[in-house]
Amino acid sequence: MTRTVAFLLVPEVLMLDFAGPVEVFSIANRYLPAADHYRIVTIAAGRRRTLRCSNGMTIRTELTTQQPPEAYDLLLVPGGPGAYLEPHPDVAAWLRQVPAQCPRYGAVCTGTFLLGSAGLLDGRRVTTHWNHRERLARRFPRAQVTADEIYLSDGPLLTSAGVTAGIDLALALVAEDHGKAIAREVAKVLVVVTQRQGKQAQFSPLFDEPEATTAITRVQQHVVANIDQAYSISRLAELATMGTRNFARVFKRDTGMTPLEFVLRARIDHARELLETSELPLKTVAFRSGFASDRCMRAAFQSHLGLTPAQYRYQFS
Repeated sequence: MTRTVAFLLVPEVLMLDFAGPVEVFSIANRYLPAADHYRIVTIAAGRRRTLRCSNGMTIRTELTTQQPPEAYDLLLVPGGPGAYLEPHPDVAAWLRQVPAQCPRYGAVCTGTFLLGSAGLLDGRRVTTHWNHRERLARRFPRAQVTADEIYLSDGPLLTSAGVTAGIDLALALVAEDHGKAIAREVAKVLVVVTQRQGKQAQFSPLFDEPEATTAITRVQQHVVANIDQAYSISRLAELATMGTRNFARVFKRDTGMTPLEFVLRARIDHARELLETSELPLKTVAFRSGFASDRCMRAAFQSHLGLTPAQYRYQFS
């Protein structure tokens, strides 16, 4: 079933708020049969179909708010300076018609301010960019603004934290529509190694919540929970109460990687979380993530992510 995803854009929109999610849906189409493709629609606020982004580039949309909202499957409102610095009474009036037309609607980053102007945040749990949460709470006191979510779903309303969190939201929607496998393929194309969801600051794509507990999932859970320990094939096989050869064969069959590949990638994922969320020295990050040294961690990052731990922290912390 084709799903129509519409993006409402205002002047001075932050391009990445729009481009990140739209690429998720576009890339998902590569892995979906034609009958299930997402149809993407762009709508400009006002009379003109051409608008200027906050970075100076321009976008030409298919529609404008001169036409009433259609029955889109999803409507998203990207943020940017134009969303929270300027009033848009005409956009608010247009958005008030959306709940009757769209089963899902929401905002990326500071697009929440436009939804708030339309009264669509009242009584709802919402989130936005960390730097604008207090402003959002003051401007719309009937909204329940929370500070620790990457994205939120409250009934039909969807909101996400700052900028790249729109990618997390879009990936979650693709997973909801078409399953985790498709969402994971999209994440690989976008080089999104960690899929952050809900209250979890990090969510490793290596280890989905298992549908059933097996010897292999128990080993995975143990490794993730005790990532600073040393592991060998024999140690992992012992945890699974299996013979070494049989364990390695079954692990590869069930996960698509060798046991030691999983351990290494889990260490990288844990180190990424510490780099994003703390100011710990690199040696401490390496030690807590189970690397023999910060040099080993650096080699692993360069091999798997194409950048050093210091570069990763600079870009993503």
